[in-house]
Amino acid sequence: MTEAAGGAQIYLKREDLNHTGAHKINHCIGEALLAKHMGKTKVLAETGAGQHGVALATACALLGMECEIHMGEIDIAKEHPNVTKMKILGCKLVPVTRGTKTLKDAVDSAFEEYLKDPVNFFYAIGSVVGPHPFPKMVRDFQSIVGQEAREQFLAKMNKLPDTLIACVGGGSNAMGLFTAFLEDDEVRMIGVEPAGKGLDTPDHAATLSLGIKGQLHGFECYNLQDKEGNPLPVYSIASGLDYPGVGPQHCYLKDIKRVEYVAADDKECLDAFMKLSRLEGIIPALESAHAVAHAMKIAKEMPKDKTILVNLSDRGDKDADFVADYLSLY
Repeated sequence: MTEAAGGAQIYLKREDLNHTGAHKINHCIGEALLAKHMGKTKVLAETGAGQHGVALATACALLGMECEIHMGEIDIAKEHPNVTKMKILGCKLVPVTRGTKTLKDAVDSAFEEYLKDPVNFFYAIGSVVGPHPFPKMVRDFQSIVGQEAREQFLAKMNKLPDTLIACVGGGSNAMGLFTAFLEDDEVRMIGVEPAGKGLDTPDHAATLSLGIKGQLHGFECYNLQDKEGNPLPVYSIASGLDYPGVGPQHCYLKDIKRVEYVAADDKECLDAFMKLSRLEGIIPALESAHAVAHAMKIAKEMPKDKTILVNLSDRGDKDADFVADYLSLY
């Protein structure tokens, strides 16, 4: 891929090789252990692409805990391989049929269930969002991504990467990577949001690019909202990125200009999905493909001695059938 891009060297942090196929297992094991330690009887969560749901169902199976996952009806249809895995792992899957039938409404539904019995239920949130302590807790569990990346890159290259790139929906994988490098001013950091069908259309989820500050799900962040402050319907070809808000620490990093936030559209995402698959034999998730797309775009503008580290946050098993249908590959 570096040769095809024709510029900076592109490296991948392979979170797609984790058990269950994504970075999500990092915080799910932590959350499930915490729930068991606290004596909770049921672990609840939302999921978009299903990676958080599969990881949490896996952790709960390991620890012998009841697990309930809320998932939008549209995402259930798109991500059926993950739906099957969740059912095999023994969790209760609750289809969400209201609103946009995607991630935002799955969060609403899961929170409502949690509030029925917050003493005995544990909400294992899927990203660095929500009220305190969720953003901090998920960031801390996910910080292993950046710790490993820093150690591994220094061992291989004897220097830090020049640029870090990660996709951003709620922002857990990006925050996990960025946290270990925040004090390294020479390391440029870029978060890539979904531009969907275009930033000039209503069909995107570019909250940091076009959102304004407001409240959502118990926290303040940049979000996409109407004149009354209600969340707007959002869209991304990647089910894990179509959320109308973003983690509050990402908002702070944008405000202090430590991290740059850009957007990649569906066409760029699909192009990166296919190029990485056919150049490297690595099928990325559509979420991660947004980051790959931006890496390919800027690599050709950088000298060949510069380095880009992309967080490949999850793999494309869940997306393969959808992409094949979408691109008429059958």
